[in-house]
Amino acid sequence: MAYRNLQHFIKVLEEAGELKRIREYVSPKLEITEITDRISKEYGPALLFENTGYDFPVLINSMGTEKRMAMALGVNQLDEVAQEIEALFKTITGPKNSFIDKLKLLPQLGAIASWMPKEVSGKGECQEVVMKEPDITKLPVLTCWPEDGGPFVTLPVIQTRDPLTGIRNVGLYRMQVFTPTMTGMHWHRHKVSARHFNEYKKAGKRMPVAVTIGGDPAYTYAATAPLPDGVDEFMLAGFLRKKRVELVKCLTIDMHVPSDVDFVIEGYVDPDEDFILEGPFGDHTGYYSLADYYPRFHITAITHRKDPVYLCTIVGIPPQEDAWIGKATERIFLAPIKMTMVPEIVDMVLPVEGGFHNLVIVKIRKDYPGQALKVMNSLWGAGQMMFTKMMIIVDGDVNIHDQKEVAQYISNHVDPLRDISYSQGPTDVLDHSCSRMAFGGKMGIDATRKLEEETVPGAMPDAVPARDLADSGPSIEELIRQYPELKGVNIRLLQWGIPLVFVSIEKNRAGHVREMAATLLAHPAFRLVKVLAFLEHTMDISDVADAVWRFSNNLDPRRDHLDFPARSKEEVNHVMFDGTRKMKEFDGFDRDWPNILASDPGTIGRVDSIWPALGLGAFIPSPSKKYARQLYEGGAVAR
Repeated sequence: MAYRNLQHFIKVLEEAGELKRIREYVSPKLEITEITDRISKEYGPALLFENTGYDFPVLINSMGTEKRMAMALGVNQLDEVAQEIEALFKTITGPKNSFIDKLKLLPQLGAIASWMPKEVSGKGECQEVVMKEPDITKLPVLTCWPEDGGPFVTLPVIQTRDPLTGIRNVGLYRMQVFTPTMTGMHWHRHKVSARHFNEYKKAGKRMPVAVTIGGDPAYTYAATAPLPDGVDEFMLAGFLRKKRVELVKCLTIDMHVPSDVDFVIEGYVDPDEDFILEGPFGDHTGYYSLADYYPRFHITAITHRKDPVYLCTIVGIPPQEDAWIGKATERIFLAPIKMTMVPEIVDMVLPVEGGFHNLVIVKIRKDYPGQALKVMNSLWGAGQMMFTKMMIIVDGDVNIHDQKEVAQYISNHVDPLRDISYSQGPTDVLDHSCSRMAFGGKMGIDATRKLEEETVPGAMPDAVPARDLADSGPSIEELIRQYPELKGVNIRLLQWGIPLVFVSIEKNRAGHVREMAATLLAHPAFRLVKVLAFLEHTMDISDVADAVWRFSNNLDPRRDHLDFPARSKEEVNHVMFDGTRKMKEFDGFDRDWPNILASDPGTIGRVDSIWPALGLGAFIPSPSKKYARQLYEGGAVAR
């Protein structure tokens, strides 16, 4: 389904009861974030802020549930898109034995042609109003979190072009506002636009850049999609909306943009100019991404519709709206991965607690020994999957969308010493746990049923009786009380037959975590515990989702694990993981460590006071009150 514009999408959301209009004054500086954070964690509606002190309303959380994400893409279920891709692929690539079979392809080929973006003459709706003097500070750009470096445009659809081939790339990179006509351009070293930038630098030319905001939500989604280099994202948008994207020429640069977007920001990046210090920024990991140097984007024109809406999002401690954008990618790109690279894949999940790049669970059809390792290596070599830190491979009839079921399955089919492998490679630039930026450890877990060739004769069975695990819980708690530096223990998973124990520790010396792991795992109470995971002493580790979120962010699995072989046949093999903050004093860690995200008390109090006037129903307390207790001193950089 093609939306005529963002206003059409808003109308559809409102008619479906999926949008709330807020007429009370709310500031884009911190307050919109605080309200949205409360709503998104309750899977609440899209929010249209109509009174922000600016000329333009603000739409946020518009894709903040699976239902609204599907609505944005014009389907009832996200899996429908993958099914359509799979059917189209099979039709085009299947054998054609006769002339009639080939003729049957014509409708499909015609449909594909109709999705291709098209440049049209004249001006578009996006150019109805031209700012006499371009000034991005006239837009209600959000300052999201207290330690952010300033206001950031959070859903800019950024278009660049390869100077050698002319091929367009469409991406989504945040933009910090510095002056009325200058922002940062935060493209990471692995991104296609960064490669385009390097080509312009070699050529000694300015790089034209077009930024759009709003329009059909398919444009925003397509900008986030992990398409192969050289594939036009606007073609994907055309496929999703079943209507080509019509493009009009910009006013001051030689670029084209969708005619129906709300705002167009035209400009250039000069590769010979010094970079600017950009950030910090409260990021999708739930931590601040720290200040670093990025290119300057100079604005030459801003145009907009007569009735524009400023589309934006916030990111932070999950769940947030970006979780559902990621869910769409998980479902949509499952079919291409299966059909072109790893045909044994049945299903795949990127748990929201893993922050997209930290954790993926893959279900396969297993036919031969070592197949799980083959799948791991294939995926680590596939586009943005190269950033995945922890990859778990399962088989059988396990429902990998049920976290408890999949955890039990993993528990029953993994020996920590036999089935966990470690390597290293490129990581996401936002991964703060690596000893070196964008390069760190990876972990693959083969949780498939083992074939004869994969087993060790005489070894203890992989499955541990749930009753025996549950019985060991009280003795574990009693043991841990003996050590004052241990501030908490979560043995709840033992009750479910999952031999994993979370422990929070206030470490006070080098090697402290490993020493404590050795002490605990030498005790009979831990005889059947396969995994011992250490976390920060400030955490409430009774919250398993939070524990997984912090653990997956803070762990470099290759560096931060230690194996403990079983000492008898009555014991299992163990592995310890150190998911605590890493410091120079105790861990030899030389990089800055970021703080987690939480609103400040003043913002929380202000939103509390206006909540009855917002029209959002029963009062929702601030999630930041929970996380404020976990903050370190020092602002964005923890001290």
